[in-house]
Amino acid sequence: MIPRLVHRCGRALAGAALMLCAASASHADSRFACPRALSADIPARPAGTPGGARFARNVATLVRGARDAETLRAVLRGDIPDFLRRLQPVELRAYSSDGRPLHATVCVMPDYLAVGNDQDFLRMPMGLKAATEVAARLGFVLPTPRMVDAIYRESARHLRPQPLSAGPAMRSTAYFTRHNADIVAQLKRLGIAPGVLLAGHKKDVVISNRMDTHPGRIAIYGWHQTNGEPIQPLSTAHGVEYVDYSHGIRLVSDVMLLNGKVTSVHKVLANARLAPVLSDEGPVPGLAHYIPEKPRRLADARSAILTMVAR
Repeated sequence: MIPRLVHRCGRALAGAALMLCAASASHADSRFACPRALSADIPARPAGTPGGARFARNVATLVRGARDAETLRAVLRGDIPDFLRRLQPVELRAYSSDGRPLHATVCVMPDYLAVGNDQDFLRMPMGLKAATEVAARLGFVLPTPRMVDAIYRESARHLRPQPLSAGPAMRSTAYFTRHNADIVAQLKRLGIAPGVLLAGHKKDVVISNRMDTHPGRIAIYGWHQTNGEPIQPLSTAHGVEYVDYSHGIRLVSDVMLLNGKVTSVHKVLANARLAPVLSDEGPVPGLAHYIPEKPRRLADARSAILTMVAR
């Protein structure tokens, strides 16, 4: 990696400057590899833990908060597929409020949060409280709508949305399982293995300024069609505990790159000059209310990233 970058940029660079040089290279060569350190706060999956099918049976009769509590407990003890720990880079570009170019790279889970192992897992929708607690505890954030669009744009494969019939059952675990099976079947037809960056198969629970103007509401957006247009415009129609089969929790590492320097999503979204690269709504000061920042994690991750890139 380093010899190619030195050749392209004309001189040897190190640390953050080397990352900036990489960002200016061709798309194929510039793709930043998200280090495993960014998912290091996720515990190792306990040996002998049953897969997603067993989890689905265990929560089959639970609703709302009780089911979210079991999902939260499972995720926080590391009961997620290993491929979700291998974060994928997504690039965003914009101009700052004073006209300067911004180039961001965020590291995202390749698929929506799931319980189980790589061969047997269930994508689990969650209400806002549980989703933000998972993110806060593990060093992640939820995406903004602009980030959701970027994830779709840069995904390796785009899946076709598969809506199910509307009604009270759409909030049941049975619907969660049925929709998950539909996604699995589509992946098999397309020959797609777990681990590649996917999008188009669920709506995203997002962070938005509308949550401040509509307190007590969950914000959802996305479920892009094959023409790139989302089925779901940004909405805060439902309460914070609402969840149905179409929702997905896409975790985004709080640690990111901005113009070649290591920073955090929290810091960028709190800065009116920088926020446009991650948000079409301007700064999002409410993020810290829902998902508190972990400063020590940023320091640890910065060290890991610089060590990796300098090799």
